[in-house]
Amino acid sequence: MTTGGEGHALSIEATGVGHDYGRRPALGGVDLAVAAGEMVAVTGPSGSGKSTLLHALSGVIRPDEGEVRLGGHVVTSMSEDARSRLRRTDVGVLFQFGQLVEELTLADNVALPLLLERRRRGEALATARAWLARVGVEDLADELPGEVSGGQAQRAALARALVTNPGVLFADEPTGALDSRAGESVMELITDVAAEEGLTVVLVTHDARVAAWADREVVLRDGLLDVDEIVAVR
Repeated sequence: MTTGGEGHALSIEATGVGHDYGRRPALGGVDLAVAAGEMVAVTGPSGSGKSTLLHALSGVIRPDEGEVRLGGHVVTSMSEDARSRLRRTDVGVLFQFGQLVEELTLADNVALPLLLERRRRGEALATARAWLARVGVEDLADELPGEVSGGQAQRAALARALVTNPGVLFADEPTGALDSRAGESVMELITDVAAEEGLTVVLVTHDARVAAWADREVVLRDGLLDVDEIVAVR
């Protein structure tokens, strides 16, 4: 069972994206374009709207204003069910704490997106184990999340995010719960897999060392992109 992607990186285009939580504006009309295959880091102070922007780009939420396109998909025009299907196939999401299901082994966690797409269990588990090998934790496939280190669990979470061969990976503080050594290892893995698989990556971080892995850094302040702080990192 192979893990190879199809080089189908998706471009991202956000136009005038705004979103409020009650009376508190989280995003104030953000314009952002990410080329297919590019890695972009979104940075900024706490409460600046970084995670809200990530959720809008990935289809987790539908913003109150504006349009988001992923490749040929107008995400903001989709129903909740259609956005959910898109996230299971073309989009991978990696969270700060991995959000693995504690009662399932690492192999079962990674296989879960495939099982939700009605893939045969044997095939899904074989693909899951191949991805666990790809991220360096194949020997832990039958362990529960609570039985492995934070870095190992985050590697398994990355495998789960990529098991459907998505065209884009969204990572929300992917190293925030890890020590510096484990965090660097995870970022090196994300960068290598993205290059090998042909992935677009958008990551949210408060850590300048993590942002330095990206091709470009954009800064959010008070729900707006700071056009004076768009930095070519690599």
